[in-house]
Amino acid sequence: MKIKSALEFSHQLLSETVNSGDTVVDCTMGNGHDTLFLTQLVGQNGNVYSFDIQKQAVENTKALLQQNHAMTKNVYLYNISHAKVDEILPYETTISGAIFNLGYLPGGDKTIVTYPETTIAAIKGCLNHLGHNGIIVIVAYYGHPGGEREKNTVLEFGSHLDQKRYSVLKYSFLNQEHFPPILMAIQRID
Repeated sequence: MKIKSALEFSHQLLSETVNSGDTVVDCTMGNGHDTLFLTQLVGQNGNVYSFDIQKQAVENTKALLQQNHAMTKNVYLYNISHAKVDEILPYETTISGAIFNLGYLPGGDKTIVTYPETTIAAIKGCLNHLGHNGIIVIVAYYGHPGGEREKNTVLEFGSHLDQKRYSVLKYSFLNQEHFPPILMAIQRID
C-alpha cells in the first residue's frame, strides 16, 4: 500500500461520506476534475454546486462534464466567488460533502489565487449547511505569493472549531520539498 497524496486522500474521505442522491459542493471548480468526481458520487438524483471566479474554469468544467456525459440538470456551475456559497445554496439545504483546492487554476493565470478572507467565508457557508457526519475537505496548495498566509489562516480557523461539534484533521507530508499540499478535513459530529 502506498500512502495517498493529499488529493487522493481527499477523494477517499469524500467517497466514504457522500452517497447517491446527496448534495455536495465544489468550492474551487478549477478544471472540473473534482466536480466530475462529485457527480459520480451523487449520481443522477444528487446535486452538485460548483464555484469559481474564472470564466475559463467554468468553460473547462462544462467541457469535461460533457465529455464524460455528466452534465445534468442537477449540476450547477457558478462563475462567482466561493464566498457566496451560503447565499446560493437553497435555504435549509443539507450537504454531505464539500471540497476546496486552494491556490490557482492549474494551467491558468497564476496571479489569480484564492484568498483567506473569501475561503473562510466559504468554509463558514458550507458549515451552515453541513449535515451530521458530513465532511469538508480543504487541500491547500500554498507555493505562491500569499499561499502561506491562506494556509495558516485556514488551519488556524480549523483549530478553533468546537471539538464537541466537529472533528478536524490535518494531513501532510513532512519530508517533501517544494510546498507539499496540506489537507484539512472538517467533519460534523453533533
